[in-house]
Amino acid sequence: MITVGIVGGSGYTGGELLRLLIQHPEVEVVQATSESFIGKFAHQVHPQLRGRTQLRFIGRDGLQPCDVLFLALPHGQAQNHIDHYAGLATRIIDLSADFRLRDASAYRAAYGEDHAAPEWLGRFIYGLPELHRDELRGAQYASGVGCNATASTLALWALARAGILSADQPLIIDAKVGSSEAGREPTESSHHPARVGVVRPFALTGHRHEAEVRQSLRTLSRQPALASDNGQTPLRYAVERGSGGEDFDVRLSVTSVELVRGVSAAVHVTLPPGLAEKDLWQAYRAAWNGEPFVRTVHEKTGLHRHPEPRLLGGTNYADVGWEYDPVTGRAVLLCAIDNLGKGAAGSAVQCMNLMCDFPETTALEFGGIYP
Repeated sequence: MITVGIVGGSGYTGGELLRLLIQHPEVEVVQATSESFIGKFAHQVHPQLRGRTQLRFIGRDGLQPCDVLFLALPHGQAQNHIDHYAGLATRIIDLSADFRLRDASAYRAAYGEDHAAPEWLGRFIYGLPELHRDELRGAQYASGVGCNATASTLALWALARAGILSADQPLIIDAKVGSSEAGREPTESSHHPARVGVVRPFALTGHRHEAEVRQSLRTLSRQPALASDNGQTPLRYAVERGSGGEDFDVRLSVTSVELVRGVSAAVHVTLPPGLAEKDLWQAYRAAWNGEPFVRTVHEKTGLHRHPEPRLLGGTNYADVGWEYDPVTGRAVLLCAIDNLGKGAAGSAVQCMNLMCDFPETTALEFGGIYP
């Protein structure tokens, strides 16, 4: 049994962390902070926890040492106090954007300011287990992953890994997102009368999560080439791990839609000539067979032919799929997740399981509800 604390436990992500961790058989949640709700029971802020825990929120000044500390703070806060938090816990998992990018110049370009603790950037493992499982095993520090970056990366990863995607074309990503992505604190754009019923583009160019997707694609290692049907023409484009290869041109646009939870990412690409449907199946099976939380959804008929975020609420699953026209070469690569689950708290708990040598799926096997 390990002791766990949550810094920033009153937000939506903090509530999702509490829900997952209090049912974890190897974890005791001993503290959770909230500057706004000091002394309040967690279930008074997160009513889904009623009868599940008697934990009360404390202020950050009252934090005590523990084995694992989750930082669920607004962007920019963790980096200013990382030395203090590192003195309180053997392992830290930060769910903000503070430690996702490895390079200080990339951080400056994405966020428009210098990082407050650039010497820490290289210490954090990017917390997407599907890409960094081996590095996360036994690690001390893991970063969060942007929910839009998670959906985008998982949508295109199978074909990127197979070398079918070329860096000489833009990867056009259209992401539809729910309102909980904006966080617990209300704003003008999240106020119900202004938010309900909308399909509102709000970040059509230059989204910060583009940098995460580009960084992930740079980690691709060379794999054996896929061949065309005649077995002769290679269909592979690969980037050598650590070679500093050419960046993929990632262009992410985000639109708010009437969901509470969920991200639906569609990546528009043109594939090389000569590919058949079975080649895409081969790439997806090679990437995802054996992965506990990535499911391929690609049906020819029926209502649920493609990934749908509504089916994933409260889960740590990512559903991936595609639509492909072999005549034109056009493909749309798809991924759906719960932004608070696989896009935040779920992946963070999955990271903790790897870091602490627990079974990776512990406390994360809820499969969702339907209808």
